[in-house]
Parts: sequence; C-alpha cells; structure tokens
Amino acid sequence: MGIPHFLVIPYPVLGHVNPLMQLSEALTKHGCKITFLNTEFSHKRANNAGAGLDNLKESGIKFVTLPDGLEPEDDRSDHEKVILSIQSNMPSLLPKLIEDINALDAENSITCIVATMNMGWALEIGHKLGIEGALLWTASATSLAACYCIPRLIDDGIIDSEGVATKKQEFQLSLNMPMMDPADLPWGGLRKVFFPQIVKEMKILELGEWWLCNTTCDLEPGALAISPRFLPIGPLMESDTNKNSFWEEDITCLDWLDQQPPQSVVYVSFGSLAIVEPNQFKELALGLDLLNMPFLWVVRSDNNNKVNSAYPDEFHGSKGKIVNWVPQRKILNHPAIACFISHCGWNSTIEGVCSGIPFLCWPFFSDQFVNRSYICDVWKVGLKLDKDGNGLILKGEIRKKVDQLLGNEDIKARSLKLKELTVNNSVNGDQSSKNLEKFINWAK
Repeated sequence: MGIPHFLVIPYPVLGHVNPLMQLSEALTKHGCKITFLNTEFSHKRANNAGAGLDNLKESGIKFVTLPDGLEPEDDRSDHEKVILSIQSNMPSLLPKLIEDINALDAENSITCIVATMNMGWALEIGHKLGIEGALLWTASATSLAACYCIPRLIDDGIIDSEGVATKKQEFQLSLNMPMMDPADLPWGGLRKVFFPQIVKEMKILELGEWWLCNTTCDLEPGALAISPRFLPIGPLMESDTNKNSFWEEDITCLDWLDQQPPQSVVYVSFGSLAIVEPNQFKELALGLDLLNMPFLWVVRSDNNNKVNSAYPDEFHGSKGKIVNWVPQRKILNHPAIACFISHCGWNSTIEGVCSGIPFLCWPFFSDQFVNRSYICDVWKVGLKLDKDGNGLILKGEIRKKVDQLLGNEDIKARSLKLKELTVNNSVNGDQSSKNLEKFINWAK
C-alpha cells in the first residue's frame, strides 16, 4: 500500500484556493502526497503576483493545471460564466490528467479527490474511476448546514422552490443553533441562477464521504451536529505566508504598522470579491477621515477601474495607509491593530477570531450575513454597521461604531478568550487534529 495521494481541486477564487492550500500543507506534514489542480489562468495569476508556486515541490505539493475554457480577456468576476465554463470544459479533461499523474508514480496513485464547492463534478469522475472523494467546505459549517437542509426548508415552507424566503419570521436549523433570518441564508444576495446550482451541487457532493469544515466544535457546535458527515478540522492555519495570492502583497504596511502605537489602527478589508459602490466608497473614505486614529485600508487594484475617481475631494487620508493587498494574517496579529472592519467572509472571520481582534461587520453577500450573526450575537466579539434608509453605511455611523467598539472592554475580553479557545483547538491532541488523522487513516 502506497502513501495517501490527494488530488485537490479548488474553485478558482482565493476564498477556496487558500484554505485548500492550508489543508494540503497539513496533509503533507502527515506524510501525504498532494497534487494541486489550478486553472491555467489562476495558476499564472498567482505566479505573476510572486507566489512562486513551482518552488513548493520540495514540500510534497505538486501543481498541475487545466484550462477553465474562457479566453484570457473574459471577465472572471462573472461567476455564473466561470462555473458554466469550468463545468462544460474541465470534466472531459480530468480522466486523462489523472491517468498521466498515476503513470508517473504507479506505487502512489491518487487515492482521494478533495474538491471545494462548484467543483463537485470532479467527485463524480473520481467515483466512476473508483477514487474516493471528500469536500472541503470553505465557508462556515452553518452555511453548509443551511445548504444541506434546503429540501427541509422548502418542505417547512420557509423558502420556496427558488430559494426565496416565503415569510419574514426567524427560524432555527436545529434546537441548539441561533435563530436565523430567512433573508440571511447563504444564497441571499446572489443572483437567482445560483440557487438551482447549489441544489444540484449538494446532490453531487453526497458522493464525498466526508465534508471537511474549516471550523471547530467550540465555534459552531449546533451546525456540526446536523450531519455525521460534517468533520471539523479547523482552524486551517498552516503556513504564515500566502502562497496563493492573486495580487502582489504590499509588505511596506508591516513597517508602517511597526511605527504605530499598540491597538491604535483600524484595519479595513472586504476580501477578494466584494465591490464597494462609488457612493458607499465615498462615505467609507470620509468615515475613515473622521476617525481620530490611523487606518490601514485595502483597496484592490482590480476595482480601481470601478472606483478610481471615487475618493472624494475632501478626503485627505493623512492618518491612513491605503494598499492594494496585504498578508492579512500578519496584519491581524500585529500589536498595532485595534479592530477589523470586515465583510465577514469565513476565512477573514476565522483569521480575526484567531488573532483576538474585535470586528465591525459589513457583510455583502452569501454566508457573510450568517457569519455576522455569529460574530455579533453568538460569540459577541463585534458590532454591526447599520445602513440608512438609502442602504448606505454613513460616515457618522462608521465613526460612532468604531468608538463604541473600542470603548467596550467586554468585547475585547471575549475576543481574547475566543482566540484562546480557537487557537488551542489547533494545537495537537485536540478534536480537529484527531479528525484530520481520522480522515487520513480513512484515505489510507
């Protein structure tokens, strides 16, 4: 019997690629072999951003690529287009790729395929070839539980067959889970086409024996109890460097942070997908100016064409530093950071929790609303930013909430306590590492 050999296949967005990279590094530490399948476009993009992926061979991770079926100039922020293109192009190419990989080392042929959401087709192909499969769910276990419970939510009349909430009243997925607003379900805020895609995907994903979750029993106990398939293996925090960034990281911000007093800087980042509309961008800029403290604000360059002109004339930003992309875990663990204005994506949520930093929550779509309710109502380590009648978060609201958050010693204390609970969970001998070993032994 050879060593376990995992073929790992992320959907090509950072929020999927990075956790799968962290899992891959954890698996190589257990002596497993990893073949990491990127799309040609995203592999090239990461290498251009200085990721140096091809130097990772020594670590036991080998990269392979397949085309996503789109042209280089196509808009890859149109996820409907990307998903359809991948699903109509990559499946026919995968069997040959698997054959080629196995031909190179027949002793250690692929034993298991691990895919993320939208890439379930790979588990189908593996199934036909007699290769075991698993899902790495990169959002919260609660959002997985919600997707898993879709048939029940329809039967109970909470949503209709198109995923639309039928009434306003809150509900619980299970008794020991927080109340949820139907509007905050993970497909909320996404275009209608995504709901049938989620339903179809969840069916295919049942081919995966395990649904690995980047979470811990302490963070989401109720959600994890919903299905025996849910296996918490988080927080996935292997490497400190981000080998898979799509943008070049600006590391000058670390030197800048070194010059700021402890707990004095407001850090603002909305992840790799969210787009801030021009009017909202202006309010945010003016709100940061109003703060009597330094700020570090990530404004992605791919957005610049959309928001280039949007810095208002009266914005001076003299107390702040605006950057294109940062090594976020290093930033959040820097002693100068006071709080995190976040879109509440799950990776950012986990990184913030593991750094003991209080949150100001500004969700945009998908599971970010559910994550906000955990941050504010369940763990109580943050506050939410409220919109005005026109759906804008105003500059005065930003200033008011930053003051409230930083004046709240209870939230700070709970943030540090939750950090201790979560980080300790990733030290050997805890439940998550036992689960990871259970998974590896199964793959063997």
